[in-house]
Amino acid sequence: MTKFRILFPFLLLFIHFHTNHAANSSCPIDFTYVKTFPWDSSLCHEPAQSGCCQTLHSVFGMGLARYLKQTSMFYLPDVNTSSSCIANFEESLASMSISTTLFASCFNDTGEFVNMPSTSCAGITTTQDWTQKEYKSSPLESSCNGDLTGLTRCSLCVEAGLQVNSYLVSLQPNSTKCFFFTILYAAAIVNDFGPEDPRIASCIFGIPLYASKTGKKWNSTNRKLIFGFVGGSVGFCFAVILFLIYRNWDMKKRQHIVHEEYVSSVKSRVPNTGAKWFHVVELEQATNGFSQKNLIGQGGYGIVYKGTVLNGTEVAIKQILDLDSKADDEFANEAEIISMIRHRNLLALKGFCVTSDAFKGKRRYLVYDFMSNGSLDEHLFGSGKKPLSWPQRKNIILDVAKGLAYLHYGIKPAIYHRDIKATNILLDSDMKARVADFGLAKQSTEGQSHLTTRVAGTYGYLAPEYALYGQLTEKSDVYSFGILILETMSGRRVLDASEPSKILITDWAWALLKSGKVEDIFHASIRNDGPNGVMERFVLVGILSAHVMVSLRPTIADALKMLEGDIDIPRLPERPLPLSHHSFQTSLNNSMSTNDGLSAMPSFSGPQ
Repeated sequence: MTKFRILFPFLLLFIHFHTNHAANSSCPIDFTYVKTFPWDSSLCHEPAQSGCCQTLHSVFGMGLARYLKQTSMFYLPDVNTSSSCIANFEESLASMSISTTLFASCFNDTGEFVNMPSTSCAGITTTQDWTQKEYKSSPLESSCNGDLTGLTRCSLCVEAGLQVNSYLVSLQPNSTKCFFFTILYAAAIVNDFGPEDPRIASCIFGIPLYASKTGKKWNSTNRKLIFGFVGGSVGFCFAVILFLIYRNWDMKKRQHIVHEEYVSSVKSRVPNTGAKWFHVVELEQATNGFSQKNLIGQGGYGIVYKGTVLNGTEVAIKQILDLDSKADDEFANEAEIISMIRHRNLLALKGFCVTSDAFKGKRRYLVYDFMSNGSLDEHLFGSGKKPLSWPQRKNIILDVAKGLAYLHYGIKPAIYHRDIKATNILLDSDMKARVADFGLAKQSTEGQSHLTTRVAGTYGYLAPEYALYGQLTEKSDVYSFGILILETMSGRRVLDASEPSKILITDWAWALLKSGKVEDIFHASIRNDGPNGVMERFVLVGILSAHVMVSLRPTIADALKMLEGDIDIPRLPERPLPLSHHSFQTSLNNSMSTNDGLSAMPSFSGPQ
């Protein structure tokens, strides 16, 4: 016995009609299906059996689902149209020996199927309204499509319906028809078979069926169980519905207890952060249910939505996707780290959210200030953006250097970002740069480099010693920063996949510099936009910072001084052969077979 076959007829029981009004409008629903659909009409023959009214309401609901599919309208436009449809439905039933007296006892209100957005369901009247209100990745899409005759499939669908109903009611607590709207939407829009398919109607509408060939009642055992719960009286139906309401309340209460225990557990690991703890409902309201139109970014570690919280502040909400067995500890560590950071060139954290329920499991969110000008990546490589001017590029590079310097020297122990790249540099309304995304941040051990088996970051930006051996130091971030400088100055990506050799930007820039063509490194839009000497200095710092030898890179503090002209740039050392060169690969293989240290790589010291 499926939950839908019990639950949907109960909800439909509250829909009553009345035929005393004259029908002044034609009905848009064709009720000929009433005579062809294999439903068990014997329940409503004299003497009527218990469950008759529920069955009639379900059969009428099939017509409304057809109407929804054809017009995108959940309900009928006015009382006159509703009255006309009721009269047509009664006429179709009369030809099947269902008496007018019985019909009138089941349908006694012509206004129940008229669109009333103020109370029906969160202001929804059309499928377009539904799409805007319903949250992203609705469970109906995956649970209510296909053949629903099996107990397991139908149970999954009813759970999805309850979940969607709860969410819609939370948007407008005085809604009265959200569950019925969910039924119609699942049958008419989600399921490809459509509302008139017996495999769908028997589950979603709870309609008892006859077998198409034998004339015997289809699945009569299930039908008797279903309507046995109805009991034959309205009073019993109310009792069952009260029980369902209590069960739903009890389930939510238990989930709330689990949720609070989980939240308390995570909060206890992050004491006195000063950041706000948001409830997931606040974030759902801020993002219109995490709607697709509010999605502003997505990567391997999270999905980012734009939202507006209750005080009117625009925020960026990042849902963390990396939920492995150690995720609670890692999340607590991340929360503790980033909540302590306050610097004009680092993206400020406004708050956290952790939640857990039976339907979606554990979820974690970080809430940041919203940066109206997007990421540096969008301005360097995105289409439709005006090229950055030289002053803008210079200030962005300096801002990033200052933010990194604070991470390395302004916090004890130091923080190594590990994923400095253009997409993680965000720009505010004044085009000031903020270093973002500390999801990979790693605090150092005082006075030591950090060795890790979990290398995290983005290919091309990773320092060789970190990518190959997991050796993480402050100069690993400097390498990524050098790549970022060259990208910003040239408008060229770190790895040009359009070239057969897939040359790295560092090798490309070094070749131009050695041939005396440093101006060719500058983006075309800035070649005549600033002093060549200063722009060349920025390129030189980028090449030096991205040197493959750790010892030859400057610290971020010295790199910043070089950029600002406070100290001279040393003579650039020769670079090793490009990483794709066959002699480098031979040397690398030999060194790895004899020694696991960087000192065993003699090709690094040879001239290019």
